Amino acid sequence: MIDTPLGEMVALADETALFLLEFRDRKNFDKQIARILQHNNAQILDQRVEVHNHIEQELSAYFKGKLHEFTVPIKLCGTLFQQSALKALQTIPYGETRSYTEQAEMLTEPTAVRAVAGANASNHLAIIIPCHRVIGKNSKLTGYAGGIERKEALLKIETTK
Repeated sequence: MIDTPLGEMVALADETALFLLEFRDRKNFDKQIARILQHNNAQILDQRVEVHNHIEQELSAYFKGKLHEFTVPIKLCGTLFQQSALKALQTIPYGETRSYTEQAEMLTEPTAVRAVAGANASNHLAIIIPCHRVIGKNSKLTGYAGGIERKEALLKIETTK
């Protein structure tokens, strides 16, 4: 567990990469864990590896407004479409937002707005893959499994100078 200003987070990793970083009270947390473990053919061990130290340090700097880009090695999971949607999220600059429509257009799938939203919901690397930077077309905050209040707080961290 990693304590953050927005609540406890769980980090699952092996010696080479982080494959889950999520708020413990996120919607469908248990299903998310099961899916990640199955995808990685892994099991949970009560063991800390260097990747855990790396992400803990980076999260601390992020929440202080001092880190704008994560360097911890990550492993993406999901279908090819989900992975491409998650990679597109990583191109949204710190402190900026995009709509689901704009994200679909980034993937050259302008009619796939619902599929993009579904792929974002499958994000297993909260904050690192910044699905919190995706907002409704009308600029309203929508669709964050960690809760709209957290989404708002994360965006505030990124826009406060």
